[in-house]
Amino acid sequence: MLRNIKNIVFAFVFGIAGGVFADQILWPYFIERPLFYKYRLEQPPVYITEKNEIVVQENTALKDAIEKSEKYLISIKTAIKSGKFMISSGVIVSSDGLVVALSETIPQGGAFSLYINNDEVEGQVLKRDAKGNLSLIKIKGENLTPAGFADFSSLRLGERVFLLGNLLEKDVFSKTASEGMVKSFNQEYIKTNISEDKNLTGSPLFNIKGELLGLNIVDSSGNVSAVPISKIKSFLGF
Repeated sequence: MLRNIKNIVFAFVFGIAGGVFADQILWPYFIERPLFYKYRLEQPPVYITEKNEIVVQENTALKDAIEKSEKYLISIKTAIKSGKFMISSGVIVSSDGLVVALSETIPQGGAFSLYINNDEVEGQVLKRDAKGNLSLIKIKGENLTPAGFADFSSLRLGERVFLLGNLLEKDVFSKTASEGMVKSFNQEYIKTNISEDKNLTGSPLFNIKGELLGLNIVDSSGNVSAVPISKIKSFLGF
């Protein structure tokens, strides 16, 4: 019995030693010989590369930009000769209440009212540029949130943009948004592929960061173009 145990232990130890010898000495010796080397019998090294991938959801970015931009919006209700009202928008451009709007949405001598989230606020026109179609309004308010200005020199064809405007239904203002891209632009205008109702003339145009790009003009066919931020900044003296 004792002899059998010794034989088993000896065989076990001999097997381990033989395996180590074959793996560390004998096998490396043979694979480097000309006969075996051309077949590359050794195991190739395995490289593991960690890859982290971050996916930016553009729709989420657009939603966040619209939510941020709602804070800049002023509703404008202007009386017109037919006895009806024209609804348009302005944009807060300073925390102490400066607002820029299209001059055509606030006719010279016309009666108009201004609203922030359906609350009427007092305001007056400080200056207007009929040729450039821009007006500067001062409203009463403190700690207002002004829009950031986009860099016009960074604007690119195909850039994603959106407009944000106001609608009036049963004496209650509601916001509406529409997205598209830049079709063409120069120092005089920014043309988009957005098609909207004529009533959204005066609505602001923003980039995907929620920065002001211009004020929109909607033609009779519904095509949306904008007075660019470069002209607005020049008018404001910013």
